[in-house]
Amino acid sequence: AARPSAEPGAMAEAGDSLAEEPAPQALPSTARPMKMTLNTGPDSSGGLGAVGYRTAKYLPHEWHQHNSALYHKASAGCEQAECSRAEAKELAELTTAAAQCTQQHTTAALGQRLQDVHLWKVKLQKVIEELDAETGLLATQKRRLERALNAIEIPYVIATDNLKCRERRQHPDLVSDEVERELLKELELIRNIQELLKRTLMQAGNQMRINRDHKEICEMDWSDKVETYSIDDKCERYSNQSTNIQFHPGTVRFEESTSTPETWTKFSHDNIYRAEQEKLASINLRALIDNILHDTSEDLRRQCAAVNEAFAKRCMELHEAKYKLEHYLQKTLKEIGHQETTIAVLKQVIKDKETPMKVAQTRLYDRSFRPNVELCRDEAQLRLIGEVEELTESIASLKKKLLESEQSLKNLEDTRMNLEREIAVKTNSIFIDKQKCMAHRTRYPTVFKLAGYQ
Repeated sequence: AARPSAEPGAMAEAGDSLAEEPAPQALPSTARPMKMTLNTGPDSSGGLGAVGYRTAKYLPHEWHQHNSALYHKASAGCEQAECSRAEAKELAELTTAAAQCTQQHTTAALGQRLQDVHLWKVKLQKVIEELDAETGLLATQKRRLERALNAIEIPYVIATDNLKCRERRQHPDLVSDEVERELLKELELIRNIQELLKRTLMQAGNQMRINRDHKEICEMDWSDKVETYSIDDKCERYSNQSTNIQFHPGTVRFEESTSTPETWTKFSHDNIYRAEQEKLASINLRALIDNILHDTSEDLRRQCAAVNEAFAKRCMELHEAKYKLEHYLQKTLKEIGHQETTIAVLKQVIKDKETPMKVAQTRLYDRSFRPNVELCRDEAQLRLIGEVEELTESIASLKKKLLESEQSLKNLEDTRMNLEREIAVKTNSIFIDKQKCMAHRTRYPTVFKLAGYQ
């Protein structure tokens, strides 16, 4: 048996006591004589003289000692073997029990591990299904955004066409009125909504990509869990009676890339946490998209109603202006007729004055040939002169009035032409606003279509 080793404390104390004793003086190094065992006992023949019959034989007591030593050694060997056998049996029983207990604990640990793996596998599968469903819902909202963006092209074309059509109005109807201001406001609103929908569409695409990435990460983790569950389930089913077990000496080691239970749990927990965070972000984005589509469609329809109201009001103003112009045109035409009659009457009156003028002037002319003293400025002469002067003034007044009437007629004709031209302008404006613009605006999409449901 091995000698028990001294404890560290005792060895330290012994070392201290030895250190305190004085060191012996060194002796010179010389070769010592070899020790010899001499038989010098009473029965020894060492002192006899060398004779020829002497041989090296054992003495009887040496023979007995030798046998006794063998007996003792055999007995000690048997006792030691018996003790070793008992210890071996006890050790075998202990190791067998320990192996069975360890195997049971290992099997239980594998069972617990299977439960843990199954738990995380179920959680991952749930998150994968929820994230996949959420991505599908987000894809639906993304399609709504695309349909809404396409539907908004129609209002944009309508507003642009209305502005271009109204550029064909004639002066003085080519004014920056309320309709134009509302159309410009509608056009700006459409552009802003288009930019908003494009940004939201890009955000939805990015969120879907992130959802798919996290879904793929969770699927890889879930796939590893499924494979691990299959491996651990097979390992749990192994027993001492299994026929497909064998030695694998090189497996009793830890791989460099192995994880700890804490990092293993944290890995799946972090994957699930990030997936749930992205799912929540996707839910919030879907709600945001719903609100954006609702608000933008309502804003567009509200602005469309404002533009239609401005068009209706403008058309009413144009109709009223056209009605008044037509009324004044009728009045002007009537006055033109009266003025033409007046001019004809004045011309006739002037013509009628020519005969009395001829009579009066002929009388004066003939009386100018009276001889000598008969050429008297009598009453008849004075009246004839007064008659000529009166007729001259009357004709001058009539001609002046005729000129005034003719100028008035010319002014009335100019007014008639202006009124007719203005009526044509108003008719053209009414045609553009009512027949072109308002008719085109009947194609404006509904709220349901602007919200992306169609």
